[in-house]
Amino acid sequence: METSMNFLKTIVAAGLVAASTTAAFAADITGAGATFPFPIYSKWADAYKKETGNGLNYQSIGSGGGIKQIQAKTVTFGASDAPLKAEQLEKDGLVQWPMVMGAIVPVVNIEGVKPGEMVFDGETLASIYLGKITKWDDAAIKKLNPNLKLPSDAITVVRRSDGSGTTFNFTNYLSKASADWKSKVGEGTAVEWPVGVGAKGNEGVSGNIGQTKNSIGYVEYAYAKQNKLTYTGLVNKAGKPVQPTVEAFQAAASNADWAKAPGYYVILTDQPGEKSWPITAATFILMHKDATDKAASQEAIKFFRWAFKNGGKAAEELDYIPMPEGVVTLIEKTWAAEIKS
Repeated sequence: METSMNFLKTIVAAGLVAASTTAAFAADITGAGATFPFPIYSKWADAYKKETGNGLNYQSIGSGGGIKQIQAKTVTFGASDAPLKAEQLEKDGLVQWPMVMGAIVPVVNIEGVKPGEMVFDGETLASIYLGKITKWDDAAIKKLNPNLKLPSDAITVVRRSDGSGTTFNFTNYLSKASADWKSKVGEGTAVEWPVGVGAKGNEGVSGNIGQTKNSIGYVEYAYAKQNKLTYTGLVNKAGKPVQPTVEAFQAAASNADWAKAPGYYVILTDQPGEKSWPITAATFILMHKDATDKAASQEAIKFFRWAFKNGGKAAEELDYIPMPEGVVTLIEKTWAAEIKS
């Protein structure tokens, strides 16, 4: 709990620093959206502020909110883990690119169960979120975890209450892993959840799981680690149980063909490969091609260029995956061609 509180204090402090610098520096950058990348954006913002004097005021409000704010032109950039398709980008006059990659992990709070000890497959995870599996000692869970002592207590299901790219990737994965889930619920940044307690942001889900016995939820891996939550393993598309590691995330990400994807629209869930983590995802930046405030737009590009060049080590320390150099080169060409200065 102490570590969790320290992490939250760090986030609050970073937000206050960013907010307090807005008045002092006209060129400060405003953005809003996904909670998935908030830990790394905060770390980058702190380093960038020390190096350049320019701050980043980023509101961690969820991908849905980020998309709405950039469409409304109330921020310089929006951030979303659910990429927009090419036709939507064209309609809104937006340019989109991936900024960093990471992974979503199931997390549980069960007495006696340690991080990595439990494993799920997609079908069983879907059945829990469908409300078909309601007790921890259900036969399907016990079959996957024969050596764990599981209680007969009811499962408290926790899910996102806000429009969320984390939810988009989680439900996209469940739709691929379970025909029942696909037909009854499907995928999206917000869905009609059959069961569950809603929480706002990766922060809210993390806090809820940490405080609720016999609960299950899903969060970006950095939140699981920072808050010392009990993450689980997953059985991947190749039928192999894998743990959430950078190597497993990289194995899944290696399949991405960014060059051929219009608007860099790539979904990394349920990738092939014996070592691939099943719920790997990229997080995306959205900006207007012809921004009203072009000076602010160019300041944002400076920050993103700096992050690509200097932020890889910080990303890896938080278990994110930096974008490959070849993809960064593509993105820089996109900026030159599509964003008016």
